[in-house]
Amino acid sequence: MNKICCSFISVLRYASTEKAYTSSVVLGRRLSFKSDLSLDKIYPNSRLKLFTPPPPQSTPEKFSGYIPINQLEITYSRSSGPGGQHVNCVNTKVDLRFKLAGADWIPEKTRQKLLQGLQNKLTKDGYFVIKSDMTRSQQLNLADALEKLRKLIREYEVEKAAPTEETLEKLRRRHERAARDRLLVKRQRSLTKSSRQGPNITDL
Repeated sequence: MNKICCSFISVLRYASTEKAYTSSVVLGRRLSFKSDLSLDKIYPNSRLKLFTPPPPQSTPEKFSGYIPINQLEITYSRSSGPGGQHVNCVNTKVDLRFKLAGADWIPEKTRQKLLQGLQNKLTKDGYFVIKSDMTRSQQLNLADALEKLRKLIREYEVEKAAPTEETLEKLRRRHERAARDRLLVKRQRSLTKSSRQGPNITDL
């Protein structure tokens, strides 16, 4: 026991005499290696602990951008398009779905707008589906699908300004001009077809 303690103390003394930048002595062992580009040497005064910040505080009127993953149904499948045999071996396509009526993380006013605007895009069970196969990475496709969802929610969250009388008048004139052009094209087409017909008995 005394021999073990003496050898351990000698190793610690040798390690303390080494220079600070020498990476060949780590944990009291001569043969262990630690790179000079390790995080504790690049950032000596930082805490080398993983930290997950808390979600932002959401308000009943505005969407904070936070989407709880545990309230989504995420499935992965094979992607289509070019990519060689790698596409046929990995599941990179992301199908993200959630029940829009029960999404309490979306403000109530915005959720009602989404239910009204996306009623033709919901499934029979009330699920809204977002798909992404933009890249050949599963995580990047998941991030892309979440960003699509955030963008969609923020688009419906913005209050659209009511059109002015000048804008309504422009739209009315545009519709009238489009109707006149459509009738003119139909009339010309009708004249072209009638000119191709042969003479009738009454014409002889």
